[in-house]
Amino acid sequence: MLKAIFYHAGCPVCVDAEQVVLDYLDQTKVDIEVVHLGAERIRIEEAEKAGIQSVPALVIGGNVYHINYGASLEDVKNG
Repeated sequence: MLKAIFYHAGCPVCVDAEQVVLDYLDQTKVDIEVVHLGAERIRIEEAEKAGIQSVPALVIGGNVYHINYGASLEDVKNG
């Protein structure tokens, strides 16, 4: 099964994007993990290594898809 990780910071843009992603991805084909970087700050480094520059963002198969714009990863790190 394909693994997808949705990174966000809890802002309104991120929460809306999370709902859209969860509604549209076929969860019988994609294992989706949601990571709230505000609550799981220890995973910020992981997000950086994956190529995340802003949130909300989705990583599928090593590819990063930045969705809309809620906050830069630097803002999340410093917030």
